[in-house]
Amino acid sequence: MNRADRRPIKFKGPTIQRGRAMDVSTTDQRLLDSRGDTDWLHADPWRVLRIQAEFVEGFGALAELGPAIGVFGSARTKTDDPWYAKAELLGAALVQAGFAVITGGGPGAMEAANKGASEAGGVSVGLGIELPFEQGLNDWVDLGVNFRYFFARKTMFVKYSRGFVVLPGGLGTLDELFEALTLAQTQKVTSFPIVLLGTDYWSGLLGWLRETVAEAGNISVPDVERLVVTDDPHEAVRVMVETHPPVAPEAHE
Repeated sequence: MNRADRRPIKFKGPTIQRGRAMDVSTTDQRLLDSRGDTDWLHADPWRVLRIQAEFVEGFGALAELGPAIGVFGSARTKTDDPWYAKAELLGAALVQAGFAVITGGGPGAMEAANKGASEAGGVSVGLGIELPFEQGLNDWVDLGVNFRYFFARKTMFVKYSRGFVVLPGGLGTLDELFEALTLAQTQKVTSFPIVLLGTDYWSGLLGWLRETVAEAGNISVPDVERLVVTDDPHEAVRVMVETHPPVAPEAHE
């Protein structure tokens, strides 16, 4: 499915901007950029209310979601890429196992996982983010929330996902992967499985972690062993089910 309106579009939290109404910067950028005059000193207290509103909106939208798994992967994955098909299969298999699927809501591997989940009759969730270029939520997102702030969005991923499956991706995918590993290492999250799909793709990174980072004493080998690596989407789902067996809804008389 394609958008009927192909004008440039920007999602700014719950707000949609097109044409001359589009900002040239993002809310995150303005929050973190301390250059320029001191007006930001007076604006920051008001930003707290906007940040609070994002958390309230996210919590409200996802509170009754039920068991869910976060799926990450490249927005640049093409529809004819074998990994697109695997992400679609993964989304469907997660739904069949009793999970909802949460992605970043973008194109590529995220779209594929959302598509698989939606077509399988499950709940397909997209957590979008304001970016300086066009993206928006893909057409297979059934429940979508757009965020201005990355940290609010990241909280929703970790709070409402029972584990992550990570497909081949770039900086954003690596960011989510290492954040999850850090939270598990520091025991901020417990019983949180992380599966990497793509043995060839991830082997170099895992080798560097074991042979360079762990050898230097900067991490422990068990930190790396938290990661399960496979090429089979069904194996990824099995790991999630073994760690968090979905609970069937109670029957009502």
